[in-house]
Amino acid sequence: MKISEILDKKRTLSFEVFPPKKYDEEIEKLYDTIKELKQYRPDFISVTYGAGGTNRKSNAEIAGFLKSEGIEPLAHITGGPSTHSEIDEIISNLKKNNVENILCLRGDKPLDFNDEYCKEFKNATDLISYVNDRDIDIAAACYPEGHKEAESLYNDLKYMKMKEDLGAKFFVTQIFYDNDYYYRLVSEARKIGIKSPIIPGVMPLLNPKSIKRTQDMCGSTIPLNFRNQLEFYKDKPELFKEIGLNYAVAQIQDLIAKGAPGIHLYVMNNANTAKELYERLKNVFKELF
Repeated sequence: MKISEILDKKRTLSFEVFPPKKYDEEIEKLYDTIKELKQYRPDFISVTYGAGGTNRKSNAEIAGFLKSEGIEPLAHITGGPSTHSEIDEIISNLKKNNVENILCLRGDKPLDFNDEYCKEFKNATDLISYVNDRDIDIAAACYPEGHKEAESLYNDLKYMKMKEDLGAKFFVTQIFYDNDYYYRLVSEARKIGIKSPIIPGVMPLLNPKSIKRTQDMCGSTIPLNFRNQLEFYKDKPELFKEIGLNYAVAQIQDLIAKGAPGIHLYVMNNANTAKELYERLKNVFKELF
């Protein structure tokens, strides 16, 4: 089923998983994780693949496994390192696995980036334009604080509008820790005519190393009061985790109360994280999802 059709009917709950680095050794562990996630009745699970377009084959296989489990997959496709023929092959493999939904991305630039990296798809918009009209739902990424390469949020919004005009049916945001950035994004997007659902992405901070990693990855602002708590308890792992989970719960409660069309949880292949959040929010999810 196409995810845009689900969004027409209800709020969605979704997760994100990624292929393991040691695929042959660890894939069964990921499949066990997916089976655990299934009990929370996600409307879809997105499947990323490695930097530079690695793990493409496993991405399609995992998406196919999700489909066999009765879960709609949202398969990531990265245009940056890909050629037109490679994208054609990826789409063909996904369709063989009955995958109906893809998330089109340019992909993060590698450290040794040069002009050859994005030879055929310089931006996500180029990829969306190329794969449109293939009877497959297209999703796109968006950035509550603006893409880290954008001059400003308002410059970034122009590209978001282009993504919709070229065929994106819904958006999933980069992670954020201040909901006001999400509300601003939605408000400004509507002002320029973007009508598609904008699903907020939430990832709880569960260990001290994740603070720097998260900020290096996407530059998300961590509100001062939250940061102070994290810094104070950084040497007490269980308390640190509890604070991170409680903050994510508060974020989600607020997002739902203010009309978010769904919640996308970046659980980093950890079913326990999903369980912890779901247990704290099960009455909210039962009421609204």
